[in-house]
Amino acid sequence: MAEPLRRTLGGTTAKVMAEHLGLHTVGDLLHHYPRRYAERGELTRLSDLPPDEHVTVVAQVADARVHTFNQGRGKRLEVTVTDGSGRLQLVFFGRSVHHHHRELLPGRRGMFAGKVGVFNRKLQLSHPAYELLGADSDPDAADAFAGRLIPLYPACRQLESWKLAKAVTTVLDSLGATGWAGVADPLPPALREEYGLPALPEALEKVHQPRHRADLEQARTRLKWDEAFVLQVALARRRLAEGQLPAVPRKPREGGLLDAFDARLPFTLTEGQRTVSREIFDDLATEHPMHRLLQGEVGSGKTLVALRAMLAVVDTGGQAALLAPTEVLAQQHHRSVTEMMGELAEGGMLGGSDQGTKVVLLTGSMGTAARRRALLDLATGEAGVVIGTHALIEDKVRFHDLGLVVVDEQHRFGVEQRDALRSKGKQPPHLLVMTATPIPRTVAMTVFGDLETSVLDQLPAGRSPIASHVVPAAEKPHFLARAWERVREEVAAGHQAYVVCPRIGDEEEPAGSRKAGSRKDDGGGSGGNGGNGGGAGGAGEDGGADGERRPPLAVLDVAGQLADGPLAGLRVAALHGRMQPDAKDEVMRRFAAGEVDVLVATTVIEVGVNVPNATVMVIMDADRFGVSQLHQLRGRVGRGTAPGLCLLVSEAPEGSPARARLAAVATTLDGFELSRIDLEQRREGDVLGQAQSGTRSSLRMLAVIDDEEVIEAARARATEVVAADPELEGLPELRAALDALLDAEREEYLDKG
Repeated sequence: MAEPLRRTLGGTTAKVMAEHLGLHTVGDLLHHYPRRYAERGELTRLSDLPPDEHVTVVAQVADARVHTFNQGRGKRLEVTVTDGSGRLQLVFFGRSVHHHHRELLPGRRGMFAGKVGVFNRKLQLSHPAYELLGADSDPDAADAFAGRLIPLYPACRQLESWKLAKAVTTVLDSLGATGWAGVADPLPPALREEYGLPALPEALEKVHQPRHRADLEQARTRLKWDEAFVLQVALARRRLAEGQLPAVPRKPREGGLLDAFDARLPFTLTEGQRTVSREIFDDLATEHPMHRLLQGEVGSGKTLVALRAMLAVVDTGGQAALLAPTEVLAQQHHRSVTEMMGELAEGGMLGGSDQGTKVVLLTGSMGTAARRRALLDLATGEAGVVIGTHALIEDKVRFHDLGLVVVDEQHRFGVEQRDALRSKGKQPPHLLVMTATPIPRTVAMTVFGDLETSVLDQLPAGRSPIASHVVPAAEKPHFLARAWERVREEVAAGHQAYVVCPRIGDEEEPAGSRKAGSRKDDGGGSGGNGGNGGGAGGAGEDGGADGERRPPLAVLDVAGQLADGPLAGLRVAALHGRMQPDAKDEVMRRFAAGEVDVLVATTVIEVGVNVPNATVMVIMDADRFGVSQLHQLRGRVGRGTAPGLCLLVSEAPEGSPARARLAAVATTLDGFELSRIDLEQRREGDVLGQAQSGTRSSLRMLAVIDDEEVIEAARARATEVVAADPELEGLPELRAALDALLDAEREEYLDKG
């Protein structure tokens, strides 16, 4: 199916498909599946047409006229058809008017399908699908036409859905004439037989031209298996290859830095933290690189677990690097790590512990002298732990013996960035990927299928639950006034508060012109990709919510209004990603020290920020954020012994999808459940995105949330197949499908992973 479309469809159509839909080969077109299917319904007499229902009628064209409007710039074709029992008007607009006018001549008979509407008290079909009948047409053709499902394709202005359908028919006919010669079926025959799956040609025919719903379901199941199985084979081969790479075993030693650190902890590790640590230590002790995903609930102690792994590596004479997506987060990690370690983080320094090591920070905005010192500490091995942003992966950075790479918020880094850091070890370093956004198991199996997974779902003792409430500011403005009163009450009790806004407020572009809540302001010089963990995608999800009402609220505006209004007299400070790094760090230091009562910020504080004294968070325009992002933001409060409170302020109307999202967040603290809700509202490509291969998602039919059984079974079968035949020499069709999925560029991305 690698034959160019121009050979089958002609140069003009193929060029449009290539330029506007990215379709180049016969295989591309056949895997460009219909987005949905319309049912033409039963044949209906014109005298019995029900409004607002999809119908199919057989009628004769009585009249056809083109009308102009908008001072001649617009054209409308009105066609009147009759079946003897009544009359119906067909209406066409736009570029297709002249085409339809040439076909729908008075006296022509045809079948017309569409949704019945009413205009000027006349029944009409707007842009109906139709098929003209010749004088010698099959008398049963009308019934056959009426009973079929109409495939509706992802199309473009240059190539409508019905033209795509005709192109697909042409391709299917040409393949059928050759008996589908040369079409490789990637699924092994034994697997197809075991699960009762049709052959690939049959599945492709049925997905494009289903005669009934049963055909469609059978085809979809088969094509979902194709996507799941080939992807899982790619991941299984990667797991096998990485398991054979050499790595320096990093077995924790007794009486070392790790033991000294554990001894000074003021609390006891949770059972979950101990279990996950054992899993990590077992991996570190092997002669092959660890590849492990550490995920869990907000506040479950992932950073502590990662730090213990880093100290275990330092005990073996190696170095550990923690890669953070933003400078704010890198600085926060550095501050919290040095505080937890105390004198153990001052190895070789006056007052430092003999068992300690040096913990250095490396970011792009550091001064020349500080940067030179940090680079020297890394090259000599004096710094056992380094925390930084993308600055860690620059060519000038040299490690003495890099043994472990910890990547925080993995989805914000490109594959190439992670690979550049991993390549700095003498041998491949061990890899620990952390994500603060809980991921449903099926997503983890699909996106991170090459990683072993550890889950922390137990919160440390002493953590208080967080109460969450929606504040409908438009309907009940007094609720918002009460929210500010609650902030003042918390501050009066000695606590602190966050206020989060979607926008900064100093943008050069017109207010509201950029998508609300975007991460442009939160890059912090990290060089990251920008988050997709539910992130800014919340804006506009409900069909243009951005454009109504007003632009999203901004940090600089809200901070001033609060300081001069409902929070007058409190110490209010602003924080956002476009501030100078020193200024950001100073604001966070003052807030952590209790010198700021209310911090008004963007999502720059979404992850990693740990101020136990902060007990209340007010999220303005909460409907502008995604579900998982709201959950992450909420996790910044309730980190101490005092109860946490999160108030979701929104002007979205009651009963809207936006309010439903907020209600879901307010009613559960289960991050895994919220992540499922979040995923269901986003496209599959957002889920896989660059986490899988660095390029566009290859999944067109498979839904990672809905198709759990297929993914699990495909993973098990793929592992068996690869174990028995790593190079797939006995399965050339599967190997060809794998090569098609992983072209040279994508293979490189997966190898780097």
